[in-house]
Amino acid sequence: MVSRSTISTKAAELKQRVMPRWLWLRSLLMGRGMRSGLIAKLIVLILLIDVALIYVYPILYMLSTMMMSTLDLVDPTIRWIPTELYWDNLAKAFEGLEYWSVLGRTVGITLIATAVQTLSCAVAGYGFARYRFPGKNILFMLVFLTFIVPPQTIVIPLYLLYRQFGWLNTYYPLIVPEMLGLGLKGSLFIIIYRQFFLGQPQSLEEAARLDGANSITIFARIMLPLAKPAVLVVSLFSFVWHWNDYYLPSMFISHQDMWSLVRRLQGLQQTLDAIYDVNPYGLSTMTEPVRMAGAFLVIAPILLLYFVAQRWFTESIERTGLVE
Repeated sequence: MVSRSTISTKAAELKQRVMPRWLWLRSLLMGRGMRSGLIAKLIVLILLIDVALIYVYPILYMLSTMMMSTLDLVDPTIRWIPTELYWDNLAKAFEGLEYWSVLGRTVGITLIATAVQTLSCAVAGYGFARYRFPGKNILFMLVFLTFIVPPQTIVIPLYLLYRQFGWLNTYYPLIVPEMLGLGLKGSLFIIIYRQFFLGQPQSLEEAARLDGANSITIFARIMLPLAKPAVLVVSLFSFVWHWNDYYLPSMFISHQDMWSLVRRLQGLQQTLDAIYDVNPYGLSTMTEPVRMAGAFLVIAPILLLYFVAQRWFTESIERTGLVE
């Protein structure tokens, strides 16, 4: 006895044989849906390649330029591949940036700011998601407003406030706001936590309260461990944004011995002029390989962090719903 699956398979094969060739070609090119045809897939592939080139091109240019000597730089026949790898540019950038000492200071401040901001934003997001209190909607709108308002519009009041507190030329402006759930992109992190906690069942908290757990215990031992995807996303975003932040440290910190790597990169040219005669003719293009080497040294820890945490970061973004 012939099964139904066999009959349906033979019917599909017969239908494909009877189908005119132009209909088969049209089905192959256009597909049955917007994304199934070869033309649609080709268009998506071209767009992805263009977007990838936009992001990869500056990095490739930086890597190529920092390995060029002065002769390769002025040679019009050399565009991407130098005649030989010139490592002296990296050595000069290391010395000009005072790399190891500044790297340790930058990592320390960034880790502290990231840790306190990740925890404080988690508390704020949990409060907005689970508790009812007077003015909750108004406060959440104010939090969202801080995400919309550019920081440049409030930097003068902040400068005057920090000057009254005696916080100028200290790391307090970079840490204290993060402890309060604010700081760099703090409102966005609160929104991420709020959306994550709203998606968790309330039965977990109700069962914990029946067992005698208080609010702090429920948050610390139940809800926060469940929020590991959101914690990972927030901590990585916070670390990268604090690492790359140039504007706020340049406004509140003027002492060079307290600068981060990104802030130090701006003064690399003056430092190199004081150490080496790297610009004898007054041409900025002559020092471009050294500056590209300095830029590479600044972003190298972030690139390493991305390659290590890429898989967990992608999975966490999908679980927090940021791609929906």
